[in-house]
Amino acid sequence: MATATAAGVAPATVTAPAAVAVRAGSAGCPAPPRVPGAARQRVACLDELTTAGTVASGHTDPADWAGLTPKDLPTPSGVPGVQIDGYFPDTSTTNTNHGWRHDAQFVIRLPDRWNGGLVVSGTPGNREQYANDRAIGDWVLSRGYAFAATDKGNTGTSFQQDGRLPGDAVAEWNSRLTQLTRAARAVVAQRYHRPPARTLATGMSNGGYLVRWQLENHPELYDGGVDWEGTLWRADGPHLFTFLPPALRHYPVYAAGGPAAGAARDAMHAAGYPAGSEFLWPYHHAYYWGLTQRVYREELDPGYTGADADYDWAARPEEVRAAVDRIALTGRIGKPLITVHGTLDVLLPIARDSDVYARMVREAGRGGLHRYYRVEGGTHTDSLVDAFPDRLRPLVPCHRSAFTALEGWIGRGERPPASRTVPLPAGAGAAALLAGCRL
Repeated sequence: MATATAAGVAPATVTAPAAVAVRAGSAGCPAPPRVPGAARQRVACLDELTTAGTVASGHTDPADWAGLTPKDLPTPSGVPGVQIDGYFPDTSTTNTNHGWRHDAQFVIRLPDRWNGGLVVSGTPGNREQYANDRAIGDWVLSRGYAFAATDKGNTGTSFQQDGRLPGDAVAEWNSRLTQLTRAARAVVAQRYHRPPARTLATGMSNGGYLVRWQLENHPELYDGGVDWEGTLWRADGPHLFTFLPPALRHYPVYAAGGPAAGAARDAMHAAGYPAGSEFLWPYHHAYYWGLTQRVYREELDPGYTGADADYDWAARPEEVRAAVDRIALTGRIGKPLITVHGTLDVLLPIARDSDVYARMVREAGRGGLHRYYRVEGGTHTDSLVDAFPDRLRPLVPCHRSAFTALEGWIGRGERPPASRTVPLPAGAGAAALLAGCRL
């Protein structure tokens, strides 16, 4: 496999788009835009671009976004337009959407009623290109934005097999979002006969990492971004390899009870897992910590052969640090960025992630371009709110508040509220917390 920018990759032949599906009651579809650089594209005119219609029409995959949003999140509707599915030249084959077995897949949605803007996003975790449809795509489309998303160039829990060198697969994520942003801006100009007035990047988890990286490395492509609990990578740590091994090591001792449980709990707190988050530890031990440590360790440190619970970042050889440094963040953002992160995140503990990134931005002299909202009661995955409605709050409304604050910041010069911890409103029920989030 090669990354999007690697030398020696012959461009694939571009196929003609599939026949355009005409909307019911429509006189026809606009001439289909061409996606620059795409090896394949399929165009459809749809009565509904949000998941209110794309689930039934087959233009999304609910498996991509399963488990990322609360079950009661409303679905907007009434957004007709054009959808383009396709892929860029690539040699890896983990993404099976459309039966293509081809990575570097993307989706671009162009609403008939356009507000002049474009939102681009990479997926959380190792999911495919529709993963943001419920949490982000539906809402921005309902506000009139064009929306584009990428699978980041490799997917699934074997993503680390993509590439030749440690770090290649993650480095490709960054180049694929850059590639899609450039292509989507050109597609918007074709469709609406003018370029986007504003281009915004946003995403959660690994998608939030991509927002940070893009604003540090390609600020010329964007007007701003919203980072939803982005993953932090830096050669000196902290990162996944400094706080996941302690969780794998100490949680089983804590869960077993007995005289050693108290010390194990204290060790978990010292590793960054906040006091009061203990009720979330069993789920994350069962489903997240071990898998996450393994797949990223195999990507960035494939030479390690010991138990993941025993992994010691400080003792690893210099070439491992160099692999992380290839994908590291610096804090040197070049456009306005708003970060939101839950205080009860126990996959990317806030004290070891966004607290550190906010400090990096300040130390890089870019603090005036950043706002950071620590959301009390938020955790990494919003679907857990359904299991613990009396202890957690969803982050999706806070992301939307951050997004509208960014619109005001870059569009009207209205500076967002100062960075702060957003308190959990006393006595607020699940419906009220899902309805809004005051930054």
